[in-house]
Amino acid sequence: MTTAMPFDLDATLLPAVTAVVKNAGVTLRERYPAHARGVSLEEVVAEIHANDDAVLAVMREPLLKARPGSQWEEDELAGGALPPGEWWIVDPAEGNINHVHGMPDWAVTATLVRDNRPVLTVVHLPLTGDTYTATAGGGAQLNGCPLSVSAKRDLSAALIGTGQARPGESADTFRRIGASVTAMLTAGLVVRVSVPATLQLIHVAAGRMDAFWQFSDVRSGLVAGALLVTEAGGTVTDLDGKPWSVAGRDVLAAAPHVHTAALDVLSSI
Repeated sequence: MTTAMPFDLDATLLPAVTAVVKNAGVTLRERYPAHARGVSLEEVVAEIHANDDAVLAVMREPLLKARPGSQWEEDELAGGALPPGEWWIVDPAEGNINHVHGMPDWAVTATLVRDNRPVLTVVHLPLTGDTYTATAGGGAQLNGCPLSVSAKRDLSAALIGTGQARPGESADTFRRIGASVTAMLTAGLVVRVSVPATLQLIHVAAGRMDAFWQFSDVRSGLVAGALLVTEAGGTVTDLDGKPWSVAGRDVLAAAPHVHTAALDVLSSI
């Protein structure tokens, strides 16, 4: 008699999680405006919270039921290590700021983290219908087809991305973002500065972009993409070159042949 390995169990769970995330995507798509909503900061924030509340209402209970004994991380903008066990880290509207401004770059994500290691993720883009999935040890897929990171070997030919994780970052973080963009504009071919992180990380996993970095520990924007990039053959570290973890302060996800060169540019900033 053989015992199922954890990744086998996660692969079995994946269809149920995918169904929950796609269903949540219907809710978020129905709330998508044809033009920007909200004028004042208070109105914009209210729209963001309304999106979160509407989508979480159709995600939370089904995900907890799908994995009995799992726990729910409440704070979407939190960082750092989690207590032991299994936790759902969900972003009901990843790229919420884009959604409420009538822009297309947003998604619904759900990631299962086991003992501070992402082991299963689903990222669904309701406007295109595309769904990115990965399980630890089981590879990364787009609509069921395997993903593979870029084969680029020269950073000077690389398309690279970054962005901020949240409004109101510290002055030092904004300084580092600016300095790092300047450095990468010199070292790489093109640099994209945009949000959200997950939608750049899926491009790295799919080989469309070659690297992404961010000075942040916001878990909800990183765990899904970190697993997708890793399972697509990429390298994901912090900016000291150590393997990235949920407790990390920053991240660099890149195609393996340009990772070292990108790290050399960023590590001293």
